[in-house]
Amino acid sequence: MSTETGIWVRRFQPAPAPRTRLICFPHAGGSASYFHPVAKELSPRLDVLAVQYPGRQERRHEPCIEDIGVLADHVAEELLPLADQPMAFFGHSMGAVVAFEAARRLMARDVSPLVLFASGRRAPSCLRTETVHQEGDRALIAEVRRLGGTDSRMLDDPEIVDMILPSLRGDYTAIMTYRCPADVRIDAPIITMVGDSDPHVSMDEAMRWKEHTSGPFELQVFPGGHFYLNSQAAAVMRTITENIFR
Repeated sequence: MSTETGIWVRRFQPAPAPRTRLICFPHAGGSASYFHPVAKELSPRLDVLAVQYPGRQERRHEPCIEDIGVLADHVAEELLPLADQPMAFFGHSMGAVVAFEAARRLMARDVSPLVLFASGRRAPSCLRTETVHQEGDRALIAEVRRLGGTDSRMLDDPEIVDMILPSLRGDYTAIMTYRCPADVRIDAPIITMVGDSDPHVSMDEAMRWKEHTSGPFELQVFPGGHFYLNSQAAAVMRTITENIFR
């Protein structure tokens, strides 16, 4: 199988005869390449693909999409042709919500993922008052530092900061203005994955993903903060494969 894909979806490793596709959705400010190690580890058992949002890497000259619903509309259309094989979704932080909304749209087209792994994000209907997307650049970068997902040396480089700020602000605007009614559900099972010291997700907020599926639900808790998956990669990938191939 070729690694060639369109601008919305990246394939980093060939998967000659995969049984299932794993679609990965990045966090706010993140890019498809964040999931390159996942593709390297899980291919060829899984055809691992990662969504590439506008405004970063090779799409850096495109305007960011500051609305989760609009972003999910585009992603769902791009994923529809890939539904010739079973798909599982993994989304981290903002990506968990984009994956959920894409699943809603695909469900309306009689396509549903095998499972949604919702990582590092409170349930769609759980609201917090958040305003960092309306604040200055220093506040936004300070928030990224606090969450610990980006090498601090990169954040000390003014050229790199200038390059990533537009996608950060666009994504933070999208996720912090996102709203979802409490009664919205998908029919795919949801497995919520969270770090035990994540400042953005309480255990109660993680458990409330249960309200957004008509199928099975499970909560998996790992040691670590918002980017627990960086240090728990092996356990996370084991959880993914065990649940896809059970």
